[in-house]
Amino acid sequence: MRPGELVQLDTTPLDVMALLEDGVPGRVELTIALDVCTRTICAAVLRPGGTKAVDAALLLARMLVPEPMRPGWSAALHMAVSRIPHARLLDLDARLEHAAAKPVIVPETVVTDRGRVFVSDTFVRACQRLGISVQPAHPGTPTDKGHVERTFAAINTLFCQHVAGYVGSNVTHRGARPATDAVWTLPQLQDLLDEWIIAGWQARPHDGLRDPHAGGRPLSPNEMFAAAIAATGYITMPLTRDDYLELLPVQWRAIGDHGVQVDYRHYDTAAFNPLRGQPSGVLGKGNRWEVHYDPYDLSHVYVRDPRTHTWIAAPWTHLPMIGQPFADFTWRAARQLVADRGGDDHDETAVAAALDNLLTRATAGPASTPAAAPGRGSVRPARQRRTAARTRASGPSIPETVIEPPAADLDDGTDDVQPYSAVTPFAVFEAGDERTYR
Repeated sequence: MRPGELVQLDTTPLDVMALLEDGVPGRVELTIALDVCTRTICAAVLRPGGTKAVDAALLLARMLVPEPMRPGWSAALHMAVSRIPHARLLDLDARLEHAAAKPVIVPETVVTDRGRVFVSDTFVRACQRLGISVQPAHPGTPTDKGHVERTFAAINTLFCQHVAGYVGSNVTHRGARPATDAVWTLPQLQDLLDEWIIAGWQARPHDGLRDPHAGGRPLSPNEMFAAAIAATGYITMPLTRDDYLELLPVQWRAIGDHGVQVDYRHYDTAAFNPLRGQPSGVLGKGNRWEVHYDPYDLSHVYVRDPRTHTWIAAPWTHLPMIGQPFADFTWRAARQLVADRGGDDHDETAVAAALDNLLTRATAGPASTPAAAPGRGSVRPARQRRTAARTRASGPSIPETVIEPPAADLDDGTDDVQPYSAVTPFAVFEAGDERTYR
């Protein structure tokens, strides 16, 4: 009966091939949040397969942020010229000044299936942090979230089949060469989807939305939102940098002489000096420290200091060896490469060298990739190429604008410290230079 009262979340493979980095084609997964009252697609996120719990958690955060107008979008997509009462809402929420015509809806209850993404501790903690109730669907009962299931079908019909690289729901609807026909990169496909949601879905009359006070005619999601908030009001929930960090996965670790260790990686910073060997004060976790990390960008971790209620950003100690951010699945692939060569996959330096090789040389093709194992042809180089492409296509989960290092990390004792915005974290040296390994 009101926006946000019931929001359904789900993930499905999209029937479109996209170009990942370096021209590698691949299927993508779509995760959406659908408001039942207004049929608004509150948020939609594309990932190159293997959607994680952090994607669903940050999807909730994306719901609470207005969709900004993008360069090249028509002025007709601005919220000010839509059916949404922009002028009245702008007095309540200044963020809507340059927003596109899609409502900002704060969810009260979310309905999900029992997939591992939605039953994970990361997602449940995110809902608790944002004050959202979780209502799992009954096992094997897709009708419990029939609205979002039907919306996926509509997206395939109204959007996907008009996009280059469409593979169809089965082989009878598939083109001869969908991977070859794919021309859109993942960010481009995300932009196309966002624009279609605003220009098409939000302005399109929906048979399930009818206002008895408007002659019973079908209403669009934007029209239904305008009618609903006239009766129920509008709620805002601005997010800060700390809110985004709270939504990330967490592990509990001790802070030792070499910093904190996560999956055989060490993270350290001068800000850890007063905390080394000290208890965190969280008795339920063995006095270990709370460490949050982004599985799509493991270059840093964020440690909560419960005494000051602040976050400490710590870089990976071997970060200068790597020329770019990397994901958890890329780290696992690098460890497997070291193990396949008979090395120690617990050796951080050896894995870092393999990781750099994976990210910089695998993208150049089989000629510059280490030879495949006997009898396996080019399987391993192809796998490395796909892993590198998937890593770059994923990108970090958290918007860069909300990540700021603590002041302690910037102070090196000199008077001419440059502002953080002027620092290029990964340009320490040329990672592909062979002299680095001599």
